[in-house]
Amino acid sequence: MEYLEFELPIKDLQEQYEKACQIGADSEVDVSNTCKQIEKKLKETKKEIYKNLTPWQRVQLSRHPNRPYTMDYIKAICGDSFLELHGDRNFKDDKAMVGGLGKIGDQSYMFIGQQKGYNTKTRQFRNFGMANPEGYRKALRLMKSAEKFGLPVVTFIDTPGAYPGLEAEERGQGEAIARNIMEMTRLKVPIIVIVIGEGASGGALGIGVGDRVMMLENSWYSVISPENCSSILWRSWDHKEQAAEALNLTAKDAKKLKVIDTIIKEPLGGAHSDREKTFATVSKTIVKVYDELKILSPTDLVKLRMEKYSEMGVFKG
Repeated sequence: MEYLEFELPIKDLQEQYEKACQIGADSEVDVSNTCKQIEKKLKETKKEIYKNLTPWQRVQLSRHPNRPYTMDYIKAICGDSFLELHGDRNFKDDKAMVGGLGKIGDQSYMFIGQQKGYNTKTRQFRNFGMANPEGYRKALRLMKSAEKFGLPVVTFIDTPGAYPGLEAEERGQGEAIARNIMEMTRLKVPIIVIVIGEGASGGALGIGVGDRVMMLENSWYSVISPENCSSILWRSWDHKEQAAEALNLTAKDAKKLKVIDTIIKEPLGGAHSDREKTFATVSKTIVKVYDELKILSPTDLVKLRMEKYSEMGVFKG
């Protein structure tokens, strides 16, 4: 288990608890009371730390190396029913953007999302979750297929941004994202969007237009990352914590600003601390939201979606 800097008090108590239990197991000394006291203190410390997280600490949790990624959710939710689909039918298959057909119960869905890697090799293979234009064009192709067959679309957002390389711009990165935004506003099937980790800039918006937009409790959603914001404003990454505070990027901030509809609770300690519970919660949420949306006609879906986004940012004095 890896611990972030602000989680070190938890690590110390966890080690003390394990040592005390080990002493009891290896000898005849009764350490049950000691173990109970440490366990109680451990629970209290966890509650205290995770109840008072700063925006920057939530950003750190969203990037935790053990945090589940898009394919983890899809495999856990769909099991063997998931069929991955590849390619944009134009240039190539972007490994940073994954998608395909899967089932929850008897209902089929089109799942799409950015995928990061688990180690150096797979991170390079997945381009660190930063999609190229062909990734967004693949996503749009899958959405159009879902529309053709009347299937709901579920997107998982987890990206530090769209790939900013020269070759991506040459192949029309901005146009690909803009087209996705336009096409998603008028897609005639339900679209459920969930920010599971990082939701940065146009890279997130390219698959982020939906009838219901939700965020996991320790994810973030913003026009720019705290580090890049800090480097622009202060010419240094040293002010990233201040930038995170100013950007209003947490799930609570997004809900307050009506950028999202729902916050999905995570287990104490983050999604990685109890992956199975997180997967079950996300699966139930998708089913619940789809049950609300499936009764709407395609015309009503598009109308309500358009109204939802038209009202964003409107100030009434």
